[in-house]
Amino acid sequence: MQRLKALSPLLLLILVGIVLFASGALDSLRPERLIGDQNELRLAIAASPWLSRLAFIGMITLSVATGVPGTIVLILAGGMLFGVAEGTVWSAIGLVAGSLLLFLASRYAFRDGQRQPPKLVERLRHGFLAHPASYTLFLRLVPVFPFGAVTVALAWLRCPLWIFLGASAFGGTVMLIFETAIGAGLAAHVASDNTLSIGLLLDPHIALPLLALAVLALIPVALGRRRNAPAPP
Repeated sequence: MQRLKALSPLLLLILVGIVLFASGALDSLRPERLIGDQNELRLAIAASPWLSRLAFIGMITLSVATGVPGTIVLILAGGMLFGVAEGTVWSAIGLVAGSLLLFLASRYAFRDGQRQPPKLVERLRHGFLAHPASYTLFLRLVPVFPFGAVTVALAWLRCPLWIFLGASAFGGTVMLIFETAIGAGLAAHVASDNTLSIGLLLDPHIALPLLALAVLALIPVALGRRRNAPAPP
């Protein structure tokens, strides 16, 4: 009974995620749907500016906290509808709030520390214990593992709350800048071309953020090769 009580916040988040995903609520924010409904959505945002922004932050928060697939779709939508600067701000607020909910629920669930840790936790333990602040920031800045999985692992490792929040806010926002820029680039491309085509990959507004994300994704590979390289004679 005590174990079920500890797991209840995490189980509730999982249940909300299942309901959110099964309801199809995220389908209306897919890029192809957004492209067709851009004018109507912009009119709705203009009619209720703060309500629409709060609703967007709430969707990002729920998506991150529950781990439901589709967070990247929401981030792209933020770039398409609000632009790079504003879209990044609203997405960052939702990302930090959602990751905090998942972190606290996970830490409450794992507070006894008696269960065998998952493989991901074991893989992260050594680096985290050696340099907790810089390693947590690295995990947030570089897409080594899924965002939600890292959040749960850091909760299991009892990461201090101030380190978790600081790394999530800074590292997560850096990633969001590039992802939101891609969404804004999609909106700009469609506004000029009115179609989604292979040519959008050549659009600098989309190609440059994609290139930046690719470089970030390659950082762990480069570090691994450097670590495994033979020592000079």
